[in-house]
Amino acid sequence: MPLIIAGGFVVHLAIVRIFPAARFVYLTGHLMYWMAVVLAATIVEAFGDVDRWVVAGAGALIIGCYWVLQPLWTQPLMRRVMGDDTVGLAHTTSTLALAAGYGARALRLGDPVRHDAERLRLPKALSFFKDITVSTAFITGLIMLVAIAFADAAVVEAQMAGSAVLPWVWGLLQALRFAAGIAILLFGVRMFLAEIVPAFRGLSEKVLPGTKPALDIPVTFTKAPTSVMVGFITSTVVFLVLMAVFALAGWFVLVPPMIMLFFGGGAGGVFGNAVAGWRGAVFGGVLNGVVLAFGQWIGWGLYGQTAPELATLADPDWYAVGWILLGLGSLLAPMGAAGVWIIAAVVVAITVVVLVVLGRQAPAPGTDVQGEPALVGAGSGDGGGADAGPGGASGATLGEPSPERRAAADAARPAELRVLAVCGAGMGSSLILRTTAQAALADLGVAATMDHTDVSSARSATADVVVAQQTYLGELGDLAPVMVPIESFVDRAHVQARIAEALRTKGWL
Repeated sequence: MPLIIAGGFVVHLAIVRIFPAARFVYLTGHLMYWMAVVLAATIVEAFGDVDRWVVAGAGALIIGCYWVLQPLWTQPLMRRVMGDDTVGLAHTTSTLALAAGYGARALRLGDPVRHDAERLRLPKALSFFKDITVSTAFITGLIMLVAIAFADAAVVEAQMAGSAVLPWVWGLLQALRFAAGIAILLFGVRMFLAEIVPAFRGLSEKVLPGTKPALDIPVTFTKAPTSVMVGFITSTVVFLVLMAVFALAGWFVLVPPMIMLFFGGGAGGVFGNAVAGWRGAVFGGVLNGVVLAFGQWIGWGLYGQTAPELATLADPDWYAVGWILLGLGSLLAPMGAAGVWIIAAVVVAITVVVLVVLGRQAPAPGTDVQGEPALVGAGSGDGGGADAGPGGASGATLGEPSPERRAAADAARPAELRVLAVCGAGMGSSLILRTTAQAALADLGVAATMDHTDVSSARSATADVVVAQQTYLGELGDLAPVMVPIESFVDRAHVQARIAEALRTKGWL
């Protein structure tokens, strides 16, 4: 596995350096490992006892090409989710994202604006369900309680491993631990994302010009947290229903893979919502539940001689890539090692052809992704365009007010703004937003004290400016004189533009 990962990353970087169309560098490390495991198991399953250097060499070529192509085939939908091309997606739920997004569009399930899941209004008594951590704990706890109620007492006792608490208490504790683990994971990923984007710019300018980072699926979750929960809940319900159907039919004993149900369901929800609103989010969740259920059933048999457990804890791309290679391997198996190299050569050739075609279709410099002239200096808000300066990125984007107007704004504004960043739990995304907003305000020359909190605690806080997603601003009402909707917590230019627009509207800038 280490040889496949190391060799594959070298191949990946070489292709990215040679072909301008390969714009993204794959940076989701744990999935690099698991995809290497899938490739190794697939080659051995298809070709039998193959020399390890053949497995390592061919696996490196195949996985390097996968890391190049995967962010590219998801980028049109990723652009709809994120609003720009700042980052790509590097996650093995990419085939599910494609199926959810383009499937919802083909079925015309809804309008992404009118039916946007983020505009759904829950009763205040249920508003806590919009928080990912709380919803995860609730759903997992419910599953644990139902499982304990129907499981054999001896099995439950064995799983409890001598725990002194009652079985239902143990089940709830397990649910809380799972939710806490997800919260810690998301917190760590978000902190990583907050640092990697600006850090990667320096690398890309010197070593890999024009490239951008492709990152883990949680980078999309802050864009549509309600869609994540819709996808997760739907995916889990569908999987549990299929688990009962499979058991009653005597087909197979399905095992609920909660990690895959959460991240895959969340991915299906986010990408489905970006195309068709909440109906698309439900559709994406349903797809994930179906894929994971039937994938377990089919995959267990396909990998029976090597690693059947890969079918149990798998993402959709594991099935897609692995099964395609198994199909090709069944045709070329009589050729032995030569057949492995033929598959690797075909994958490399397809990758090169795709990149050459994309390179010829690339927009000319100075245009955006739709081919229209890029608008620089089109500031928003009061006087944004008229006062835009000819130099610097900040001035070009936001516009520089006249000295007289700036003096008047400084006099009207509090000497030091109290700025509050808000998210659902007050741990991960609000801390990232606080850091980004602090840097944005420094660029604007506005003195401020920063704090971050959860949406419930924010209701009793005092602030001059609140920055948060529109979902939470709607719950907070007119808590502060300036309420700033933010979409991308890690995009400093976006945060700066939104804050500047809001402050100008208030007359504070």
